[in-house]
Amino acid sequence: MNRSTDLPLVVAITGASGAVYSARLLQCAARARVPTHIVVSPSGAEVIRQELRLPISPTDRCIDALIRYTWPGEKRWIPLTEEEIQDYKAVCQIHNHGDYLTPIASGSFLTRGMVVCPCSGSTLSGIVHAASNNLVVRAADVHLKEHRKLLLVPRETPLSVFQLENMHRAAQAGAIVLPASPGWYHGVESLLDIIDFVVARILDHFDIPHKLMRRWGEPPDQSVSAKPDSPTSVHLLERAP
Repeated sequence: MNRSTDLPLVVAITGASGAVYSARLLQCAARARVPTHIVVSPSGAEVIRQELRLPISPTDRCIDALIRYTWPGEKRWIPLTEEEIQDYKAVCQIHNHGDYLTPIASGSFLTRGMVVCPCSGSTLSGIVHAASNNLVVRAADVHLKEHRKLLLVPRETPLSVFQLENMHRAAQAGAIVLPASPGWYHGVESLLDIIDFVVARILDHFDIPHKLMRRWGEPPDQSVSAKPDSPTSVHLLERAP
């Protein structure tokens, strides 16, 4: 039996604000050499175009654009090398939002888990009601019925009573609801620290190593200063001295 950390991760990107989280997450998966199955909804692609200024569609080119992305003017956001990009593209797959014949639509296909980042309110509702009206919702339903890890990253604020009820029902069914609500205790110096707080919490849940933020109680000199050639860490930024 494969260990869960040897299995692929499913990443779904839907039409909520916060596309930068998905870009950062995919880059971390690339650094850690985690095989990834990706689904981008049409609304998710539209949000990526608006927020990240990337002229993409939900196709293979979407992967290339997202893993090459860096936040404008943020010198500490270190891009992946061309070799890393090509290595990652060789072990990841993107699936059509309406294709139910892909492996992730079946419970017999093993994964380490699934994350919907960001998770729109309509996607959350579809998951809670087992609508299975697109591949994102079907794959999420598979993870719930197989009792595998499903992590949902909503960003909406404020929340209606129906959205709160949907989050409650998702949690009751076994999903982990991880709102994109960053903390400030880790020495925030820039917007990148806010982004990395949320992404770091996602990575922790899937046992993906990283050095994106200083953990509570960790000395400052042990925060995000791993060497770029370290095989056990995700080195995507360096703090200024």
